[in-house]
Amino acid sequence: MKNIIRTFILGSALIAGSCTDLDVTPRQSLTPEITFANATGYQSLVFSTYGNARGFNSYGQQFMIAPDVMADNLRIIANTGRYIGQEANADRAHIGVWNTGYWSAINNTNIVISGIDGSEGDAALKTRVKAEAHFLRALHYFDLARIYGYEPGKEVGGFNKAVIIRTEPTLGFSNADFRARATNREVYDLIISDLQAAIAGLPDAALGSVGVYRASKGSAQALLARVYLYDSKFAEAEAMATQAMASFGLTDEGTGLLTPENYVSAFSTFPNPESLFEIEIRSNDWSGVDGVNNSVCSLTANVFPSAQFILTVTDELYDSYEDGDVRKDAWTATTRTGSSGTVYRSNKWLGAKGDFLQNLPIIRASELYLIRAEARFRTGNAAGARADVNALRTNRGLDAVAADLAGDALFAEIMNERRKEFVLEGHRWFDLKRNGMDITKAGRFEAVPYSDYRLLAPLPTGELQLNELLEQNPGYN
Repeated sequence: MKNIIRTFILGSALIAGSCTDLDVTPRQSLTPEITFANATGYQSLVFSTYGNARGFNSYGQQFMIAPDVMADNLRIIANTGRYIGQEANADRAHIGVWNTGYWSAINNTNIVISGIDGSEGDAALKTRVKAEAHFLRALHYFDLARIYGYEPGKEVGGFNKAVIIRTEPTLGFSNADFRARATNREVYDLIISDLQAAIAGLPDAALGSVGVYRASKGSAQALLARVYLYDSKFAEAEAMATQAMASFGLTDEGTGLLTPENYVSAFSTFPNPESLFEIEIRSNDWSGVDGVNNSVCSLTANVFPSAQFILTVTDELYDSYEDGDVRKDAWTATTRTGSSGTVYRSNKWLGAKGDFLQNLPIIRASELYLIRAEARFRTGNAAGARADVNALRTNRGLDAVAADLAGDALFAEIMNERRKEFVLEGHRWFDLKRNGMDITKAGRFEAVPYSDYRLLAPLPTGELQLNELLEQNPGYN
């Protein structure tokens, strides 16, 4: 009887398109042969897959805010019920994307990768679209892997499970099955392979041009450099960051980086002049209600009267800015009813397109310098690490670091530069986690030890009930 029920549930998921890893696209009776008669049909599916990244459960909100409020960059100044649990690192309060749109997006990329070579159309178009699908599959799997699993080599208690791997499209009962979670090594190997395939097939794009609204050779190189850093492949991270810098015309001295004159305004310029990969959002992509209820602008700034404005910078982070650091200008002192004293609104998210709307810079040029600095530090090249840190600092209004800065102090400086540079861009929690460090907290909250089960997000209970092969993360049973 149990198997009959599970079969019925599975069939319902396939027909209705639930949020399990067995999501099916296209829906119902449409097959790839009908829907995708030529390469332009596959291209349309890729374009729609970019849309998952702008969703409020992805980079449109959660991925920008949660990694900062779960660590030590943001604090809550108004209790609307949002991020309260994450700020306190409460049990099961984490980043949850399993039941959002991630599996549908991965299934879309699998459809493209599996089918586009046999379609009609221009060969160059097919090469590019397939490469974009590889890039997007890598991005989605990377996000899932770092939420639900440890990075390779950083496991606690030997637990190395990540997420389910699917590289073939799920289109119906004939190829739907339940699977166990793959290891973190297997998932990272897939991500790396996908990005290598993407690099081989993507065109170049100019720094800060409209070309960064789609995946490019340089953005795939930049994402791969990030992945290598998470994977502790430091020599590879340095080499790939260098290649990405060359693809975008960035020099060792920092030419191409934002300067104190345009740093803050760049976040209200579209595309951001420093963007390597940016999600474009247009007014028809969401409604005014979406903006006031869910946008990062509404939650972190009070530039619109109806803004929620529930989050501000922690005192610890604000006080860490050095005199002359233009990144301090990304915060403006203001007040908030119900919150005593001065609070600060973010100037990165001002809804400059109107009604809380703006683009999402996912990868910026400054990250390449800090990836390379960290990778060089890890491989014993302190001088090279200092040079990359200084290239960034001199373009943020600061003096160079001491010529003899090395060891733990140099690593701390790199981490501090990442903290200040990428606040409200979704890095802080993951920067601490991937280095095997305790999650530092601000104010009244205690640090979360790296060995604590809360470092990983729990798998949804419904998924565990549906798929008996799934194993819950330690500490949640």
